[in-house]
Amino acid sequence: MIGVAVLVINSKICSGEAEDRGKESLCRYLQDNDLHLVGYEVVPDDRETIRKHLVSLCEKQDLQVIFTIGGTGVRPTDWAPEATRDIIEKEIPGIGEAMRAESLKKMKTAMLSRGIAGIRGKTMVVNLPGSPKGAIDNLATFLPILDHTVGKISGLPSGKK
Repeated sequence: MIGVAVLVINSKICSGEAEDRGKESLCRYLQDNDLHLVGYEVVPDDRETIRKHLVSLCEKQDLQVIFTIGGTGVRPTDWAPEATRDIIEKEIPGIGEAMRAESLKKMKTAMLSRGIAGIRGKTMVVNLPGSPKGAIDNLATFLPILDHTVGKISGLPSGKK
């Protein structure tokens, strides 16, 4: 089973000013797709804070994938892609491209999403949008290749786990 962590990037949720409306549906979606939730954290919209949490999560042995939620848009406080680029060793541009292409079929504002994906060590980091529905829709886009990708990152032949 693939170990995943969720890092929600939202200052209002972190400070208690807003409710985390997506936690329940996202956790259920991960479980329904045989993904083991290793951790769930909320951090403020701050590039350095995001970067530090990503590095710390990438050091966990039981974790293969980190999903960031939020911070992928064009607001002045949106720093998820930059913080992710700061810590990854390899970018996987096709994942971000595929998520945007699929999302554009549903809403034109999807072209404003700047989410990326990449690898640090043996951990993949994927930026998802902040809306609960958008995050799950984007997950659904690349979930069919997740096992294969994790296997490849782990160094197994043909992506087998």
